[in-house]
Amino acid sequence: MKEEKFILEGLVTQSFPNGMFRVRLDNENIVLGYISGNIRRNFIRILPGDRVKIELSRYDLTKGRIIYRLPHKKDSNDND
Repeated sequence: MKEEKFILEGLVTQSFPNGMFRVRLDNENIVLGYISGNIRRNFIRILPGDRVKIELSRYDLTKGRIIYRLPHKKDSNDND
């Protein structure tokens, strides 16, 4: 049976070289996230301030893989 993974949402707070990011999860934990191959292959840009979905192993809750960048929410004040 495959290992169960936790999928959580968080906010990217800091960017490091080689596709590594510091992510503050919704439960206020800070983890080190790296981008998955699918995001790297499709040239999806992740910047500080973006909301992402991150996949954590139950064995190491300090590192995770960023699997999805969530779309930005439109403010009601925007006239775009």
